[in-house]
Amino acid sequence: MMKAARLHAAGDLRVEDVPSPGEPAPGWVRLRVTAAGICGSDLHNFRTGQWISRAPSVAGHEFAGEVIAVGAGVSQFALGDRVVADSRFWCGECPACRAGLHNFCARLGFVGEVCDGGFAEETQLPARLLVRHDAALDPAIAAMAEPLAVALHAVRRLAAPAGAPVLIAGCGPIGGLAALLLSRPGERPVLVADRNAARAELVAKVSGATVVDLDALPCDPNLRHAPNLRHAIDATGSVAVMARLLDVLAGGGTLALVGISHGRLDLDPNLLVEREIALVGCHAFADELAPAVAMLGDLAPALSRFVSDEIAIGEIPAAYQRLIAGASGGLKTIVRMERG
Repeated sequence: MMKAARLHAAGDLRVEDVPSPGEPAPGWVRLRVTAAGICGSDLHNFRTGQWISRAPSVAGHEFAGEVIAVGAGVSQFALGDRVVADSRFWCGECPACRAGLHNFCARLGFVGEVCDGGFAEETQLPARLLVRHDAALDPAIAAMAEPLAVALHAVRRLAAPAGAPVLIAGCGPIGGLAALLLSRPGERPVLVADRNAARAELVAKVSGATVVDLDALPCDPNLRHAPNLRHAIDATGSVAVMARLLDVLAGGGTLALVGISHGRLDLDPNLLVEREIALVGCHAFADELAPAVAMLGDLAPALSRFVSDEIAIGEIPAAYQRLIAGASGGLKTIVRMERG
């Protein structure tokens, strides 16, 4: 038996004793979960039930683990390997997958929804969804590979030229990680905005970004360092924020959308035509997970500053409530399985 946090229905998350996974099927790998992160989409699914396709299901799609058994045909992993999980449960057979576009798989689901996830002492996944990481890496850092891949995908989709300033709205995990990635070379001004002042200040301190008041733009005096702002990322999902960003961007700009949205954007398409504004959607990630894993070692000192809490598996339901209430001061809550 093992402990697992399972979502039974919207608003119903239980930490339970459940049977451990059996021997993995051909092509699958059994893992001892080392650490997992709580994502905003976990909270959204808990609140709304929007993506519940099977219940109960072990939640959690941001996690790292140790290989403890492999199924027939698995040759790329050995016992003891440390790995991170791909959150996208893609089939590998549809036209999109054959084209390498796994985030557009015709049968796409997400780990923790269509199959059991990482909020458990053990879990199983297809070998195709695993990427090996350095065994010396802190599991809490390894568990941040998935959101780092999402942020990297958004940065790549934005495609801001070298030196061009970028405004990021929303200083949650994805916004904070995007700020960290964009500011790494130190060659561009990065501006961040969030109604949670403490969170915005944390992201600014870790990444070197400048905090701005989105409502005050373009008159904010901080913008003297970033004239002609043309590139922005929305990591809030707020249609009001998106509309404000479209007002702020100069002609020839790009707005990348990565937040989970609620409501509809009232948009005059002439605004896009006359000012040549590009709206770019960012869905999960494409091939960014392996590059994100390769960055973890260098980014570890900064990533550790984004971790607000490290909890045991039994504390997950309380952590959900705390995060939903906005009572967490940092960006990421990590579940360490060895905490018991």
